[in-house]
Amino acid sequence: MRIDAQVMEALEMLERERGVPVDTILDALANALVSAYKRSPGAAEEARVTIDPDSGEIIVYAQELDEEGNVVREWEDTPSDFGRIAAQTAKQVIAQRLREAKRDQVYDLYEGREGDLVTGIVQQVDGRYTILDLGDAEALMPGSERIPYERLERGNRVKALILEVRNEAKGPQIIVSRSHPDLVRRLLELEVPELVDGTVEIVGIAREPGHRTKIAVVSHDPNVDPKGACVGARGSRVRQVVNELRGEKVDVVQWREDPAQFIAEALGPAKVKEVRIDEETKTAEVIVSEHQLSLAIGKEGQNARLAARLSGYKIDIRSDTPPAGPEEDAAGDVESATVVEGETADQNAESTTEAVAADIEEPPVGEAEETPQAVTAEE
Repeated sequence: MRIDAQVMEALEMLERERGVPVDTILDALANALVSAYKRSPGAAEEARVTIDPDSGEIIVYAQELDEEGNVVREWEDTPSDFGRIAAQTAKQVIAQRLREAKRDQVYDLYEGREGDLVTGIVQQVDGRYTILDLGDAEALMPGSERIPYERLERGNRVKALILEVRNEAKGPQIIVSRSHPDLVRRLLELEVPELVDGTVEIVGIAREPGHRTKIAVVSHDPNVDPKGACVGARGSRVRQVVNELRGEKVDVVQWREDPAQFIAEALGPAKVKEVRIDEETKTAEVIVSEHQLSLAIGKEGQNARLAARLSGYKIDIRSDTPPAGPEEDAAGDVESATVVEGETADQNAESTTEAVAADIEEPPVGEAEETPQAVTAEE
């Protein structure tokens, strides 16, 4: 009995196009045929099947084993109707091998690409996962990796960051994120060639997904302005990143070696009058004019919080306006806000979660229109 010539041609084509060796498929087919033989009436308890790779001839050998499992007798016992069984089994084995080859190709394609940017089309959205079609594979975005309050709909084209590639039994799983800080890094690299060639470097990223991101950059060429390179003419480069993030604000900050200067830069767009650094406690006392206090703190302390993450310092922001009188001084009504950084900029590239303590006191009566809590920091 022989395998149909068309089946052998299909196996050879599979080897050429998918890289699956014919011998591997023939071995799997032989094992499947052994199982099929054992289910046939009058079959021996043990058997082996041989398949000639050149002619496609199939021979079933029944076996008799001793108590130790050694073959003591073997004889040819190919059923008369085994050709039909072999053809059906061959189709099933080839289909299975095709699926396995596809899974292996997908895993090989994405293995080691953690941190890369991919573009996908939203296929399905529910509370737990969002499924993206990457063209040659599917990616899963857990709910925890989505941008808060971002509305994704079927058919939307979005970019995401590969977090992990798992090779599981049911196939490779590609886990992606849109809330990770490095997503902003990769998006900016698409727009800024100076980041790719190393002229400009991103030193740190502090992000609150869906709201605001601060990026610290430095130039290794004195003739290149790092902020200007990242922002682009009239904001054209950074605007592309903002559009992909559905309106999330992106502040580009120039990194400074002096912590005081860097913190002043990080608190932008607020204008800082003075920064006093205590290196032992890693704290910074920031003095701003009264009308800049709300801007420095930001909405719900966001601007100061991101600056603290980016710099790695606990930031205490105070107004330069002294108390109006002894009553306010006794009550401690000096406008201020203290933000404790949760992580340094390097640590924040791996996690966007931190513990933040913000204490904001109300100003004296009559100045409610300048209450920091009620002012949104806008550029």
